[in-house]
Amino acid sequence: MGDLENSGKNNPPQNLKLPIPGKRNILITSALPYVNNVPHLGNIIGCVLSADVFARYCRLRGYNVLYICGTDEYGTATENKALEEGVTPQEICDKYHAIHKSIYEWFDISFDKFGRTSSTEQTKVCQAIFKKLLENNWLSENTMQQLYCDTCQRFLADRFVEGSCPHCNYDSARGDQCENCGKLLNPTELLDPKCKVCKSAPHIRDTDHLFLELPLLKDKLEAYINEMSVAGGWSQNAIQATNAWLREGLKPRCITRDLKWGVPVPHEKYKDKVFYVWFDAPIGYVSITACYTTEWEKWWKNPEEVELFQFMGKDNVPFHTVMFPSTLLGTGENWTLMKTISVTEYLNYESGKFSKSKGIGVFGNDAKDTNIPIEVWRYYLLTNRPEVSDTLFTWDDLRAKLNNELLKNLGNFINRVLNFIAKAPGLGYGSILPDAQDAESHPSTKALGDKVGELVEQYVEAMEKVKLKQGLKIAMAISTEGNGYLQENEFWRLYKDDQPTCSIVMRTSAGLVYLIASLLEPFMPSFSIEVLKQLNLPFEQISLCDEKGDIERAKRPWEILSAGHRIGNPKPLFKELKEDEAEMYRGEFSGSQADRADRKLKEEAEAKISEQLNKAKLSDGNAKKGKPTKSAQGASKTASLAEAEISVSRLDIRVGLIKKAEKHSSADSLYVEEIDVGEPQPRKVVSGLVKYIPLEKMQNRKVCVLCNLKPANMRGVKSEAMVLCASNSEDTKVELVEPPEGAVIGERVKFPGFEGSPDDQLNPKKKVWETVQPDLRTDEELVACFKGIPFTTSAGVCKVSSLNEAKIR
Repeated sequence: MGDLENSGKNNPPQNLKLPIPGKRNILITSALPYVNNVPHLGNIIGCVLSADVFARYCRLRGYNVLYICGTDEYGTATENKALEEGVTPQEICDKYHAIHKSIYEWFDISFDKFGRTSSTEQTKVCQAIFKKLLENNWLSENTMQQLYCDTCQRFLADRFVEGSCPHCNYDSARGDQCENCGKLLNPTELLDPKCKVCKSAPHIRDTDHLFLELPLLKDKLEAYINEMSVAGGWSQNAIQATNAWLREGLKPRCITRDLKWGVPVPHEKYKDKVFYVWFDAPIGYVSITACYTTEWEKWWKNPEEVELFQFMGKDNVPFHTVMFPSTLLGTGENWTLMKTISVTEYLNYESGKFSKSKGIGVFGNDAKDTNIPIEVWRYYLLTNRPEVSDTLFTWDDLRAKLNNELLKNLGNFINRVLNFIAKAPGLGYGSILPDAQDAESHPSTKALGDKVGELVEQYVEAMEKVKLKQGLKIAMAISTEGNGYLQENEFWRLYKDDQPTCSIVMRTSAGLVYLIASLLEPFMPSFSIEVLKQLNLPFEQISLCDEKGDIERAKRPWEILSAGHRIGNPKPLFKELKEDEAEMYRGEFSGSQADRADRKLKEEAEAKISEQLNKAKLSDGNAKKGKPTKSAQGASKTASLAEAEISVSRLDIRVGLIKKAEKHSSADSLYVEEIDVGEPQPRKVVSGLVKYIPLEKMQNRKVCVLCNLKPANMRGVKSEAMVLCASNSEDTKVELVEPPEGAVIGERVKFPGFEGSPDDQLNPKKKVWETVQPDLRTDEELVACFKGIPFTTSAGVCKVSSLNEAKIR
């Protein structure tokens, strides 16, 4: 099946693992990524990367670990994608399983088994669990009303229906769940439903289905939740999501669907149906383990010796704390139920949300194509892990963390230490670690050891509680301590004046380098491998085991590496990411994946035009001097059309509504506004309007907003757009450019005669805004214009209150 076992570069091969009596046995799962699309960075940090960090940490501690994952392949979404691409569901699964496998390998994800749910083991385990539930009378039959499409001649499964959410009125809600408010839905609850395939309106028909009687399992489920949420230290967001479900009251949940692509129901009456994906997908953890070993029950039916840790995004919580445990409890068998659940909120992208369905954000294959090393991606995602609230991915933030934290802190410390040791005798130590006699009697070294020992204990405590971001922060703090230690002791001076003390400092620092590489291995394994290589030590040596005294030894870093050891060849570990490079990536990954594909096609077309023009110039030796050939004339004309000229059409000016305005906390002359420009979230805008427009007149007001300027940090607040205003020649009076009352929020302001799509983001080096701005003025009738052409909306032109012939800026 093309499984990914022990995946990820630099992971030593491991033998088939079974629980070991008397040892700590840790079973880890990450939510099975759905196979119908490419995973984006939000998916990766929410599931596989977070679980990988914990699995690697547990291995360093000497625990017996099994990390299981795989692609979730059955259900409506796969059928849907197969229809879109004109292939079979199996072909879709094969295609995207290979894509997922490749991406996770590149991200250094160390699965022990990465499998698939479209396996014979899945069918066997799923049907066996169903038969137990049926035998124990936890299932019921019921007739339900389901949407049926006469055009397609079929019942419509959840994801084949779209409409408006009855809870929040989001107009693109799916039939199983609203992406906007997160509420689970039945397709018949949707307002104005449409068949996703043919867009016709379906009608309701009766159909018989099987249900899991969750209300009857409530006592067993609540007893499990009450015990394990405390014993396992469930994250607060998991507890809140679970309690919300319990408060609303458990209802019988349908476990069958009118589909062909899925696990067949082993029941004569329902043999033409399959299991609903929520029922069979979590069983995939078990079946993938069964693909790993025929003795899978030693992991999954052994709660006395096995602890189960599960990682997922917040939208998956009810399926793992309510549905899956209820299913297993209902069998009456001795299942290994989840002990600890680690849940992430959403990682958002720049000014909006990551979205697989809309292709918004940076996807796994995109990250591979950037040439930014994998350790940088892992570090940035993990420092930005949305553990308690949503976090934001921005290219500026990634650049800042790489340059300031990895390069100037971590890389700087390691390079200073190893480069100095590697210098020739007389300048350094000729790559040989010196002795460190009486290190404990050296005050700053002893103080460093005490501090580092304390930090390592905090690191272990955080990681045991699956507080991964905190663990990473603590590990990086040891690097900061190391830099401070080097500066305090001025090792370059000690080498000349006090060689014994210098030897203590350098051997202690080399021990810190090894310790930091060990602590950071779960987060950046490729980084740790490179550091071990530069230390000339085997990667397999890395350990944080109590039995080996690794944690206790951290208090004496001068003892970590032996005197006389020869190190390898030091070299820089990180490379600076320049501002123009980050800007390039922001532009490259703006818009949706479809937009990017269109841009790429356009660029390829323009390259061909340019090539055609050059060929025409070179090949036409018979052309008269000064007179271009017909082919050159045609190519030149096409090329000039393809080249984007600087005009107002490149500006993304929209109708906005100020939802909230307040004074900047750090600047008396600035307002901070939240402006609705037709996107899921308002944009934050900083404007220097305090001395011109009273705060009360800034509230709930329509404005013209320039939306594609590069965001700017203004006194600690990131401004994501610019409000357009007119001002007199002395700049003593300023007025907002106002759209007409009936203008639609988010619509683009147009200039008749200047057609074209705006830039995704204006490149400051092209000076587009600076070139266009001088031609933006109000006319005698107070209408805002570009070269006399009005700012035009669907409801009319935009105007100012009293300033005519005034510049707009």
